[in-house]
Amino acid sequence: MTTPFLSDDSKIYRSTACPGLTLTRYDRHLLLHTPVYMDCLSSAIQGGGKGKIDRIANIYVDRFYNCDHPEKDIEKLFLEWDYPLSSTAGLLTAVRLEYAAVHEETGNDASLFCCTTAGVSNGARAGSERTTYPVYEPGTINIMLMIDARMTQAAIVNVIITAVEAKAAALADLGIRDAENGLIATGTTTDSIVVGVSQSAAYPTEHRYCGTATDLGAAIGRAVYGTVQESFKAAGVKHS
Repeated sequence: MTTPFLSDDSKIYRSTACPGLTLTRYDRHLLLHTPVYMDCLSSAIQGGGKGKIDRIANIYVDRFYNCDHPEKDIEKLFLEWDYPLSSTAGLLTAVRLEYAAVHEETGNDASLFCCTTAGVSNGARAGSERTTYPVYEPGTINIMLMIDARMTQAAIVNVIITAVEAKAAALADLGIRDAENGLIATGTTTDSIVVGVSQSAAYPTEHRYCGTATDLGAAIGRAVYGTVQESFKAAGVKHS
């Protein structure tokens, strides 16, 4: 587990688990760039849903950001930065970019890279009664998870289930609570996730499942749990 951008001198992180993958820190955003197009499933504002991507931009906005038209705001920035709209996923975060945490693992049938930016100003417990809103707010826990492997579409959905379970476990173990009702939080009100899979023919095995009983699911759980906690630690969030 590492926080590569806590040092002002750190601008680029090169993956050891996924060759060619880079994570670059710019003044306004983090850019994850992969050497190949990845099968993607995500809740990203720009480029969300199912598709092919080779970039993810995690864009910093302050907590007073006017979020009436986030898609248009991201599109404008992508045009300014010369990022292709068709293959770039865009996220918004109110978490300082230097608090990004990274975890990587390599294996015989899969390797993975995970980067998380996490904050708890709007911690929330799913299923509990609380105030809700019809509009989008900047993401507080953003997870970017790239997997070098072969996977079925069902297994990719399973990745998201496992990742969300790990995120909730990390919050519970930190004692993070719903800001309104004091119950243990399962996330925040504005979390986002992007999952990318290389579908590399170099791997002999096609993963059909990705739950916590599988080797890959366990690795995903470790990566998400660890990066959520590490990002909180970098931001100075302490165990309650």
